[in-house]
Amino acid sequence: MTRDLTVGKPLKTIVLFTLPIFVGNVFQQLYSMIDAIIVGHTISNDALAGVGATGAISFLVIGFVQGLTAGFAVKTSQLFGAKDEDGVRRSIASSLLLCAALSVALTAVAVLTTMPLLKLMNTHPDIIGYSYDYIVTVYWGLTATVFYNMASSVMRAIGDSRTPLIFLIAAAVLNVAFDFLFIVAFKMGVAGAGWATTLSQALSAIGCFIYLFAKFKKCRIKREHFKNPFKFYRKHLAIGLPMALQFSITAVGVMVQQTALNGLGKSAVTAYTAASKIDNLAAQPLYALGSAVATYCGQNYGAGNIERIRKGVRVSMIAGVVCSLAGLAFVTLPAAPLTKLFISDITDELLALSKQFLLYQGVFYVALAAIFVYRNALQGIGRSTLVVFAGVTELVMRIIASVVLVSSFGYLGICLSNPAAWVGADVFLIVSYVIIIRKLKKKFDIHDAALSRDAAAIASGDDCAAGGSLPEAAYATAVNASDGYAAVCEESAESGAAATLDCDAQSSHTICNDEGMNDCAATLSDGSVSIDNVEPSEEAQ
Repeated sequence: MTRDLTVGKPLKTIVLFTLPIFVGNVFQQLYSMIDAIIVGHTISNDALAGVGATGAISFLVIGFVQGLTAGFAVKTSQLFGAKDEDGVRRSIASSLLLCAALSVALTAVAVLTTMPLLKLMNTHPDIIGYSYDYIVTVYWGLTATVFYNMASSVMRAIGDSRTPLIFLIAAAVLNVAFDFLFIVAFKMGVAGAGWATTLSQALSAIGCFIYLFAKFKKCRIKREHFKNPFKFYRKHLAIGLPMALQFSITAVGVMVQQTALNGLGKSAVTAYTAASKIDNLAAQPLYALGSAVATYCGQNYGAGNIERIRKGVRVSMIAGVVCSLAGLAFVTLPAAPLTKLFISDITDELLALSKQFLLYQGVFYVALAAIFVYRNALQGIGRSTLVVFAGVTELVMRIIASVVLVSSFGYLGICLSNPAAWVGADVFLIVSYVIIIRKLKKKFDIHDAALSRDAAAIASGDDCAAGGSLPEAAYATAVNASDGYAAVCEESAESGAAATLDCDAQSSHTICNDEGMNDCAATLSDGSVSIDNVEPSEEAQ
């Protein structure tokens, strides 16, 4: 079932869309935790530390994949919000081709750079073998990871957050089963954990695509949907690559943090590995909320409803504060028993280090909530470049904290590095969001007024022309279909060519002009309109 996020009360709509994503994320974290528990208890604490030491370089690549696929899906959600079904199909087809090409390149680069990066990060000699065996196995399965994330992102883009949950639960169950099979039964060591993750995601990705094409008619692509102009592919990359780079930029900061952590010894790495698993679980409501905000803003931006975006962001931030307080309670009250789940031979030192890290993360969860809400709101309205700059701010703050604070305060510096990065990114994101949303509101208010004048002109019988006579009924269809956008092109246009529509002197303005619009791609054929992220031209203002 797809969900139209352009209607209904914003808070209820966002919460209902968030819940399945949250449950799915929890299951994903649970099987990641089970990976760590099995490794820690059936192999050794060194093996657990080795797997944990790959978190930064894993995030560097997997985060890139998640950002890329989520970015492609933002474009899909905008087209879905604009009620452009053919555009949705073309978006899915374009995403498939782009993902196929990029997954091959990513796999080659990731595998070849693994050992140099582990050495660069000063990974301890006792655990570097475990680190390499685990993460290289995961990298060989990157194609499965790419298409699994793409399928899930597409379904969320069209308003279905429940189906990805079902396949994620299936993947979690399969992952745990494969863990026991490969690690315990086949004695494959940490590589077995990597193969368990890869195989479970591959099977889930296949299931996702079968369901997507069978269930949703609007997603069934044909050969012609792959034949898009380069500009259409570029639009996907223009959103996807900045989002992917934002994740990777953040990962570079995490790598610097991990390097500083590695210099504090195996005990610090082991405690941090266990604590970070608990921290990730507690933060899942915020991750899920961010995913929902991106889809919500994408659909409403496609529909031209800026005021609804503002309301949605406000209530999402309130929900984020509630989730942050719950997360703080989760990481502080049961910290000791949760830590003991991961470490077989736990000491007072390991327990104290784990509890210290969790306390400092939990106190600053509100700052993390703000990142997810405002960053994903900007992504949803297509301002991914700003998100990259926010990622750079986060990177700089995390590096400063990791280098300066760790050298002065040791492990406490590690505990403070994430909060410092979150606060720095928040300042940039919130200011950027406020400025952008005000500009958009002004643009669309002016443009809505212009549309009202034209509608009045049509009602009075005035004729309009776009390189010739354009039927009044077709013009009215264009105005209604765009729901607040002005987009009318010549009937003969086959590839979204733009045209200028001039009405009477009192209401004259440019309706569709490719020179004056950011993203003008509208086709009028037999009275129907396909609209692609149309914004008012400068001439219309």
